[in-house]
Amino acid sequence: MKWEGNRESDNVEDHRGSGGGGGGFGLGGRSIGIGTVVLALIGSWVFGVNPLTMLNLLSGGGGAPVQVQQQGTEPAAPPSDRQGKFVSVVLADTEDVWTELFRAKGGTYVKPKLRLFTGSTETACGTGQSAVGPFYCPGDQKIYIDLSFYQLMQERFKVNGEFAQAYVIAHEVGHHVQHLSGISDKVDQQRRRASERQGNALSVRLELQADCFAGVWAYHANRARSILEQGDVETALNAATAIGDDALQRQSQGHVVPDSFTHGSSEQRVRWFKRGIESGDTARCNTFDAQQQL
Repeated sequence: MKWEGNRESDNVEDHRGSGGGGGGFGLGGRSIGIGTVVLALIGSWVFGVNPLTMLNLLSGGGGAPVQVQQQGTEPAAPPSDRQGKFVSVVLADTEDVWTELFRAKGGTYVKPKLRLFTGSTETACGTGQSAVGPFYCPGDQKIYIDLSFYQLMQERFKVNGEFAQAYVIAHEVGHHVQHLSGISDKVDQQRRRASERQGNALSVRLELQADCFAGVWAYHANRARSILEQGDVETALNAATAIGDDALQRQSQGHVVPDSFTHGSSEQRVRWFKRGIESGDTARCNTFDAQQQL
């Protein structure tokens, strides 16, 4: 992936090594993230918790987010290391793309903040833990990432490549786009009235749309700045395949329970990301269309 020398975002807060928020396991409120799958696996191995139960809880089965007061912190300096700069460039690229896409439809894109942390950190959704992986909190419109997740991608899921890492960020930005567009709120309202099975199905649609939005970003970023190199798209597709619900369930329990899916199967995640990156059209990402095949 070609990114060095490109603009860096001013919206990255580098709180790595600051000690975090401490306390608690997981999040105090609902957060939407590609990395919730990691906590499900770790919970099953370390705490003896069913990974599917953990995944359902973290993916939105328990109602609306709990808003909590965040403690004041000193402004963080921008990251200066290579990995931190990479995150800043990717975030800046998403800012440029979504600003233009919102403007084209007469809207204004509100840029999210991205916080780098180590271990744990306080958020408007409760205490975020590195075990959760990257996640988006709508309460403060921030994306949270412990960069050790990228090492986990390589070691546990055998996924390498900077574009796969960029896909992770773009997916979380996709959740921010859903929040700004009012999609997330509508899903939350529907989920509160739904059964567990119906709520899981709504979560799948939300996650697949975020995958599609990540593809839309990649389409426009590549057209504008030629960021893609040979093999980059394959690395992102490998990431989407590795974190499909069916792949994770086979890994954790040896069999697949489709009704418990909250993020979508490997095939679905790949297909919706490809739809976004091949079309660059957000209208093609309507996973909530009853006529649309997931």
